[in-house]
Amino acid sequence: MQVLQILKTKGDDSVATIAPGSTVAAVAEALSQRRIGALIVSRDGKHVDGIVSERDVVRELGRRGPSVLNLPVDEIMTKNAVGCARTDTTDQVMERMSEGRFRHMPVMDGDVMIGLVSIGDVVKARLSELQLEKEALTGMIMGN
Repeated sequence: MQVLQILKTKGDDSVATIAPGSTVAAVAEALSQRRIGALIVSRDGKHVDGIVSERDVVRELGRRGPSVLNLPVDEIMTKNAVGCARTDTTDQVMERMSEGRFRHMPVMDGDVMIGLVSIGDVVKARLSELQLEKEALTGMIMGN
């Protein structure tokens, strides 16, 4: 399955973003309110300046203490977010996520962000693929 198919199943193609310079406290609030694990840091909602996850917030909070909440997101975000293309497969995305040890990837069309996939989205798609394969094999064995 390709990333484009995953995006189609999500229904909502909007990507949660936060502006560079926003505080880490604003990041934590947005993540909590939206019940999500990451935000794309973007000046215009289309170009990726970075990505910040709940793990980034917790890691820095543990390292620096509560004062981290007053810092700009730019200080804790991952600046070179690894993205994928809509034509990438679930296997390619899972491999990149595993190698990089991250759970969210912006979907890019050139330098413009067109979506976001999480490890949960990819696992769900892969399970769907496996179910279809199982049904096809069962049908072949049973002569259907």
